[in-house]
Amino acid sequence: MATLTITQARDTLADLVNRAGYAGERTVISRHGRPAAAIVSAEDVMILEAIENEIDIKAVRKALADPANARGVPLAEVIARLG
Repeated sequence: MATLTITQARDTLADLVNRAGYAGERTVISRHGRPAAAIVSAEDVMILEAIENEIDIKAVRKALADPANARGVPLAEVIARLG
């Protein structure tokens, strides 16, 4: 995976986007020598979103299975807590 500075990425942005979209290449963009962002394909983003959604679903299922959460919280209590 290539790493470019922001200046380098700006100068070659169209090419980087094409390589990500058509060839699946990933490029890390650094700022002050530290990774700041990445250019990846839309497919990679969709896969990442699906993984995050699966993690969220598992966390919700675990929370719902906990008996302490079984009673829920009355709306009036939620309103009181939030002000």
